[in-house]
Amino acid sequence: MSNKRIHGPIVPQCCPSLTVAPLTEEQAEALAPIFKAFADPVRLRLMSMIASTTEICVNDLASEFDVTGPTISYHLRILREANLVDSQRRGTFVYFRAQPESLRPLSDLLRAPEPV
Repeated sequence: MSNKRIHGPIVPQCCPSLTVAPLTEEQAEALAPIFKAFADPVRLRLMSMIASTTEICVNDLASEFDVTGPTISYHLRILREANLVDSQRRGTFVYFRAQPESLRPLSDLLRAPEPV
């Protein structure tokens, strides 16, 4: 299995489906931060909003939640550290976009077996 370092932990390029083979210790270590990032409803919703568009401004994200700006920033930092999103500052605005290559290992891992 090849690995790719994005900004944080080494993310496996592909993992076998859980129904095909157990994870190695290395694979589990690499995937745990991604699952941890999705373990909070605010982060899960933020990720959904970011992934469903090409990019989105942090102001548009924050306006959808009943939490403070610093709380949104904290959750976005967790998503960024898990390599799930990337950001770009343009003037006073910060835009976020999903990192699909970081979602692929999850997709592979959770893939259901083909029906017989």
